[in-house]
Amino acid sequence: MKIHEYQAKSLMAQYGIPVPKGGVASTPEEARQIAASLGGRAVVKAQVHAGGRGKAGGVKLTNTPEEAAQVAASLIGRNLVTHQTGPEGVPIRKVLVEEVQPIVKELYLSITIDAAARGPVIIASEAGGMEIEEVAARTPEKIIRIAPNPTVGLFPYQARKIAYALGLRGDQVRDGAALLTNLWKLFYEKDLSLIEINPLAIVGEGRIVALDGKINIEDDADFRHKDLMTLRDPEQEDPLERMANDSGIAYVRLDGDIGCVVNGAGLAMATMDMVSLVGAKPANFLDVGGGAEEEKVKRAFTILLDDPRVKKVLINVFGGILRCDILARGVVAACKEKGVHPPIIARLQGTNKEEGRQVFRDSGLKVTLIETLHDAAAMLR
Repeated sequence: MKIHEYQAKSLMAQYGIPVPKGGVASTPEEARQIAASLGGRAVVKAQVHAGGRGKAGGVKLTNTPEEAAQVAASLIGRNLVTHQTGPEGVPIRKVLVEEVQPIVKELYLSITIDAAARGPVIIASEAGGMEIEEVAARTPEKIIRIAPNPTVGLFPYQARKIAYALGLRGDQVRDGAALLTNLWKLFYEKDLSLIEINPLAIVGEGRIVALDGKINIEDDADFRHKDLMTLRDPEQEDPLERMANDSGIAYVRLDGDIGCVVNGAGLAMATMDMVSLVGAKPANFLDVGGGAEEEKVKRAFTILLDDPRVKKVLINVFGGILRCDILARGVVAACKEKGVHPPIIARLQGTNKEEGRQVFRDSGLKVTLIETLHDAAAMLR
């Protein structure tokens, strides 16, 4: 689950991580009042779940409270389109109004889960304030990675090592190491999957401040953090992904046109790989789950059909707890209720596969029954 920058900074401040003074505004008048309390000059930042806000006009420097109000009025209520959003963009409902900082140097710092390291990894760089992916591609030597032992946590010497690698000196090393230690504590105690500060800035006479903040919370740990779940902003989520999440369905929307329906995450990934291997593009990741009932299958397939980019559907199911006939009935019910009948390529194996195939034969839908993924690949070319 993603949260807004102002929410992320509130969490950081609770853990002793320095952040700029400021406040969040829902109206131009609130923005004016916050800017006035900061002395007049302020940075007004659109609050959306997307990067690239600055290039998209979502971050503005203002010199007076009135100008802050004008910028807030121009942002609140419209959609912001960045390189991380679709062409429709995401709605701006609030802006963060913060004090202007005298930046001396911009750094990058994050903690995320790394599959290769099989645990959390700290990523840091002296090259902050820009696309970290670009830095990694062009000057990888500027990227520092440390994977603390997840059982014992971050050692002080590791925090100091990163501080020195970032070019900090003197008291900055102490302050940087303390900040990193607190950041690790926040990451661990709140079950985060990502915490990113870009830029982490050296300002004024050497103070270190988190000028930006991005936090993702691990959904599987939400039962431990009911308070954090209240930070969710459904308006920022893809509508289809939001519907799936509310129904307990594992669905991620992609940019292809081949709808994929699979049971089991591993099989879903293999199916998407096969689609990509033959030059087609999957429109989604969709795992209906091993124990789905007919109604849940119907809801899942309805979500898939609501994506206008889907031109063809590939069903790849190995029946176990989820019987093939239940899957087939759910699919047929969704198509008939929606009145949408895309071409379907279906591979059904396992429990009640023949019964499931018969459901498709009797449905009147355009379903091609196949035996292997190689057969599917031939039909997707």
